Amino acid sequence: MSKLAWIVMLAALAAAPAAAQTAIPDVRGTWKGESESIVLGRGNEHHAGPRSNKPRLSMIQFTMTIDMQDGRRFSGTFSSAKHSEQVIAVISRAGTIYMVDDDGWTSGTMLAPDKMELCYMARLSTGRVASCTEMTKQ
Repeated sequence: MSKLAWIVMLAALAAAPAAAQTAIPDVRGTWKGESESIVLGRGNEHHAGPRSNKPRLSMIQFTMTIDMQDGRRFSGTFSSAKHSEQVIAVISRAGTIYMVDDDGWTSGTMLAPDKMELCYMARLSTGRVASCTEMTKQ
């Protein structure tokens, strides 16, 4: 193989990961998952419980329905059996998902085209919540 062919091949291989990092996934549709959460105090509507000064563990089934996406911006609803709220989000050029809902913030990562991990934090007058949920596209 000639030097020029090697250079072209290596340049193409080096460019592939960079191109993959900037590709914006289509996240429209329904996503489901179960949270692994820790709650202090009463928590929020999804994780509501008795007021306590001792942290408690919580696992909740969630459904996220993304009904609008324009490039890296999207919105939809995030719901459990106890509560539903509207979310808005963006996907950074590095692929990180940043989402905000009624009372907290989420940072996420695409694990595969049909899987994402969303990690949520809230500091409320009623308590605190830290939670991660692996969501699978249905």
